[in-house]
Amino acid sequence: MTSSRLDHLARTAYEAHRRAHPTSLPPWDDINKQEQAAWRAAVSAVAGQAGVTVAEQLPTQSLLIQVGDDRRVFHNDFTIGRQGNLVIDDEYASGHHARFRVAHGLWYVEDLGSTNGTWLNGRQIHAPQLLKKSDKVRIGHTFMIVVPS
Repeated sequence: MTSSRLDHLARTAYEAHRRAHPTSLPPWDDINKQEQAAWRAAVSAVAGQAGVTVAEQLPTQSLLIQVGDDRRVFHNDFTIGRQGNLVIDDEYASGHHARFRVAHGLWYVEDLGSTNGTWLNGRQIHAPQLLKKSDKVRIGHTFMIVVPS
């Protein structure tokens, strides 16, 4: 990985961290050289050997969802709802109610602005949520389970 590419990635990672941090952190140019070097080292470790990224190293896992007695395997992003890729017959579900998406080899669920919301393990979600084996997703009166494989 080139030095300029590493510098760019370190700066980008730091600025993302800075935006997400609850207290104010100084901009990249205002942190000392030692802190910048630490961010470069962290990015270098994550970016991996031979210039490949973590996302390229992780294989996408299939997602096995059980709705009632029906089990479906998904390999790519999909929507669920009365008109989604996974159709559910539930009057409290929107046409395209929620999206299941994969990012960096991990699956997430997100509500698509539905009227009745999407629930994960009994809690309504308001942002994409990481899915784990045995998680329970509820849309309307329909329950789905992330099945352990």
